[in-house]
Parts: sequence; C-alpha cells; structure tokens
Amino acid sequence: MPTKKKPLAPVAAPARRRELLDKAANVFAAVGYTATTVRRIADDAGMLAGSLYYYFESKDAMLEEILRTFLDELWEAYDAVLDAGLSPRVTFEALVVESFRAIDRHRPAVEIYQNEAKQLVAQDRFLFLDASQTKFEKAWLSTLERGVAVKEFRADLDTRVTYRFVRDTVWVAASWYRPNGRYSPEEIARQYLSMVLDGIAVRDEQQAHAEPHTRSRT
Repeated sequence: MPTKKKPLAPVAAPARRRELLDKAANVFAAVGYTATTVRRIADDAGMLAGSLYYYFESKDAMLEEILRTFLDELWEAYDAVLDAGLSPRVTFEALVVESFRAIDRHRPAVEIYQNEAKQLVAQDRFLFLDASQTKFEKAWLSTLERGVAVKEFRADLDTRVTYRFVRDTVWVAASWYRPNGRYSPEEIARQYLSMVLDGIAVRDEQQAHAEPHTRSRT
C-alpha cells in the first residue's frame, strides 16, 4: 500500500513577507537588535509570535534579509555608476545621488547598519557587512584619487579624510530624512553636492587674492 505523501507547506506570500520585514526593520531601528524580540515584532504586525515563524526562522534571519536587500540594491546602483566610464566628478555626484535614493528606500535598514554593523560582524551570518564596507571604501577612495590624478579635485585633497567626511555626512541623513517629505532624495543630493563641491561661503576674486596676505601677517 503506497504511503501518503505529506502536503508541502504553503509558500509564504511575498507581499506579506515584505510587510513583515518592513515592520521588523522599524522595530530594529527604534529599539536596537539586542532589545528586539520576536514577540515585539509580532505585536507590531498584529499577529501571534508563533505565527511569525511561518515566514522566518528567527529574528536573525529577518535582520539578515533586511540588510542584504538594502545592500544588494545599493550595490546594483553603485556598480552601474562605477561601470559607466564617467569622469571622477560625475561619478562622485552619481554615487551621492544613489546614496540618498537608498536612504529614501531603506531608511530603517540604513539606521540599523550604522548602529549595529560593528557588533553584528562578530557573527558569521553577518560577515557580508564587513565585505561590503571594504568594497564601499574602495569605491569612494578610488573615485576621489582618480579625481585628484586628472585634476578634477584639488591636488592637496586628503582623500581618506574626504571619504570619511562624505561617508558620515551622507549616511547620517537617515536619522532625519523622511520619505515623502518636503524634499526628494535627488533634491537633497543636489544641495549636498553644492555644499561639498562649491562650498557655502560667497567668494569673489578680490577676497581670494586678499586671503594669502592676511594669513601671512598673522
């Protein structure tokens, strides 16, 4: 007599999984990875804690998927820019725009990454965060160094300090930026680039010529 086959578990609906990941990302960003419990995520999603395991094996699995989704999309955009053969300045501008777009799409994930990455990389399942950071640094530094070499950026530019400044000032925007707010990510990127590349002080030729003399007398 043939044995009965066990029915396969139904595949979780992608839309529902995405909704639950969004809920979890908001909780992780608000209270931190360690303080977050499966029960807290389930409560925010309006379901029993046990039901959450139908969709995900653990809170770690949820966090991994949140961060991988953010970084996969970021690198898809970055790689398209880096492979386009653009000038260093245009590459720099495009990377900044894509960074703000990533914040717009994945603001909680960016906050989690900023707050938790150093602790998470101690776990094998989150080692991809360290690899991504190394790749990120290389992409930005090579763009800055190429810009100095072809005289699009100042010869006296400290590329490592500049990289750290750009990294920190761009990604900290996740702490205040809200999607669907007054400014689009592209508009914020334009303002940011204007400040970084052109400065915020009004300068004229007379002032520029006077400054070296002023410094020499002090």
